[in-house]
Amino acid sequence: MLYEGKPVGTPDPGAFWRVIEDYGVRALFTAPTAMRAIKQQDSDGAYLKGRDISTLAYLFLAGERCDPPTADWAQKLLGVPIIDNWWQTETGWAICSNFMGLDAPLPIKAGSPSKPSPGYEVVVLDDAGQLVPAGEIGNLAVKLPLPPSCFNTIWRAHDRWVKTYMTEFPGYYQSGDAGLIDTDGYVFVMSRTDDVMNVAGHRLSTGALEEVLASHPAVAECAVVGVADDLKGQLPLGLMVLKAGIEEGGVLGECMALVREKIGPVAAFKLAACVKRLPKTRSGKILRATIRKMADGEAVAVPPTIDDPTILDEIQTQLQTLGYGK
Repeated sequence: MLYEGKPVGTPDPGAFWRVIEDYGVRALFTAPTAMRAIKQQDSDGAYLKGRDISTLAYLFLAGERCDPPTADWAQKLLGVPIIDNWWQTETGWAICSNFMGLDAPLPIKAGSPSKPSPGYEVVVLDDAGQLVPAGEIGNLAVKLPLPPSCFNTIWRAHDRWVKTYMTEFPGYYQSGDAGLIDTDGYVFVMSRTDDVMNVAGHRLSTGALEEVLASHPAVAECAVVGVADDLKGQLPLGLMVLKAGIEEGGVLGECMALVREKIGPVAAFKLAACVKRLPKTRSGKILRATIRKMADGEAVAVPPTIDDPTILDEIQTQLQTLGYGK
């Protein structure tokens, strides 16, 4: 069955739980943003109390990276496996996923969509196209040939297909995502390659910083982008949405200290602000590229897929308080 509407405010953060109870839903497939929205409005799960969701066996998440704090929160709240997966429109099927239909599904690692699906040989390459050691971030690519279900051209634009996806790393499909593969073979998709920052010569993933910020008990969701800096090349800028009922207080300072503790002073994380909401597409993806362009003072066209264009004015005001944007 398909549910149309937001997971909160229609009429409350218990909308999903009501549908699960009313229709005996066994598996829920949604975006991590939906879970973060519920966590922001009802972090203690008050709207779940009194609902019978005993039919629910799995929560599948896709469409963007699910940060471990959100996955852990959902697992604790629902008591079912949280199954992340990584796939793209171009592949037509999951590049990485944990297949629950098997007799022995793989152990779940929060923050990872698991290991590659059959037919996919996923690797991590540096910008020169060389394999990088386990645990190091780089460009996620798939060794050719691609398995069935993947696209094999762009209609009436085959040359563009070759140039966009098959040229930068000969012999590989360039996914456009950045991440790492750990020593157990689990893939971690951290961000788009455009969102990997170069801070004073150090490559930092926005996803890694967002993971740290999201671990703060007051933060419901966040977005980190790299903004231009004359001295260090780029600096990370973080926008955070706090859980309902929590005042800003010392949250910003605590988040900066947390990043310094977990990632180190190399992150140079000193630009942060609390916002009421983040600009997203109608499918729930945060418009990080739009935020980055706004912060750098570039002209920004309102994305046609944006859920609510008025959010951009709110973000612009916050960026200006930090000394960025027009």
